[in-house]
Amino acid sequence: MSRRTQPTSLLQFPRHLGRSKMIVEEAKQVFRDQAKAVEALADRLDTSYVEAIELLLTTVGKVVVLGMGKSGHIGRKMAATFASTGTPSFFVQAGEAYHGDLGMIAQGDTVILISQSGETEEVIRLMPHLRRLGVPMIALTGCLFSSLGLGVDVVLDVAVEREVCPNNLAPTSSTLAALAMGDSLAVSLMKRRSFQAAEFGKYHPGGSLGRQLLTVKEAMRVDDLPMVSSDDTVGHSLMTISEGRLGLVLVMNGDKLIGLITDGDLRRAMQQYPDLLTMPVSDIMTTNPVTIPESTRLVDAHHRMQQMKLKAFVVVDREGKVSGVVEVFEE
Repeated sequence: MSRRTQPTSLLQFPRHLGRSKMIVEEAKQVFRDQAKAVEALADRLDTSYVEAIELLLTTVGKVVVLGMGKSGHIGRKMAATFASTGTPSFFVQAGEAYHGDLGMIAQGDTVILISQSGETEEVIRLMPHLRRLGVPMIALTGCLFSSLGLGVDVVLDVAVEREVCPNNLAPTSSTLAALAMGDSLAVSLMKRRSFQAAEFGKYHPGGSLGRQLLTVKEAMRVDDLPMVSSDDTVGHSLMTISEGRLGLVLVMNGDKLIGLITDGDLRRAMQQYPDLLTMPVSDIMTTNPVTIPESTRLVDAHHRMQQMKLKAFVVVDREGKVSGVVEVFEE
């Protein structure tokens, strides 16, 4: 019966240290080479980039991104970035476009075609059909004088000296260059449109990112807020805090906020006053409690809570009246 051995880490024995160092150095060089490939794009930018931005800005329909293979994956991400930053966009796989999905493209759209070689068959054979539709075409290619580069309205140079693939075959630096160009286009469009964080939030309503982009008004609790008057007893406020489940109670004079009691305030007061439950809340409440405007971004409210070591803020409207309570959240 053979005895199975556990795999050995390269770092466990000194004889492997040389090999480990070599692997790390190879990886570092990949990052350096990738960075150089992207940096080289900046040096080659010219008026064609401006023309592409103007064309995208004046598009009355949608920006359609076309590509095949790895370029298709980059195109899909590019379209998603455009769509989430104020430029209506979608991706069409070039092969599928030739078999019916071309009907998704209409006059008023602008098409971005991606092909590092500029000779990708599925992309090139779509060009006459796109021309007949009357849609402007922008190319991202590594060969300006290719069939693609010569057949479009605007061509953007995403050429790379070589792939970081040791065989110079697998799309690596070239796909990164196309991705970087797409991101640059998206950022330029955002700046030209003055696209703000509030608008970004409209397209990202879900998850922690979306939550942080909301305003306090959109996230605050407004119903059944725990409230007492200044002449109510502490015992009554204790019951109100428990029922409210916010860890606090608002002390009100009509519709005006005059104080606040937290469960922490109650615990501290219990050590000082033996007859605490029969005392009026005005004796232990915090006067002039911290409030926050409805228009405050939720992420800013969260940061302020952390700085002040609070678990919730009382929210007020433009007139200074209580409109809700917003609680701390986890990022």
